[in-house]
Amino acid sequence: MKKHRIFTMSFASVYPHYVAKAEKKGRTKQEVDEIICWLTGYGRNQLDNQLEGGTDFETFFAEAPKLNPSRTLIKGLICGIRVEEIEDPLKREIRYLDKLIDELARGKAMDKILRQG
Repeated sequence: MKKHRIFTMSFASVYPHYVAKAEKKGRTKQEVDEIICWLTGYGRNQLDNQLEGGTDFETFFAEAPKLNPSRTLIKGLICGIRVEEIEDPLKREIRYLDKLIDELARGKAMDKILRQG
């Protein structure tokens, strides 16, 4: 079966779009990085290495040190699809990230985005 196109896309090619979306709404690159690190368990240097290495989404999530168990609390629509109902595990992880970046851009507080309160 052919892989979905997003799986083979470089994470580094999409990352600037996450940052631009956040910055356009008055949020920061540091907040985007905090979200990515919270979701995946990457440290700042590890995230930089993934970006510099041109890692694809499939590898980015496969090599994630520790996917946050609280990510399953992420609910709602992304691209018209309920994120919690996405069957493909990798596609669900990517959509979790998309949903968190959307919440950031909409002005949601970081503690709410990171499911801390």
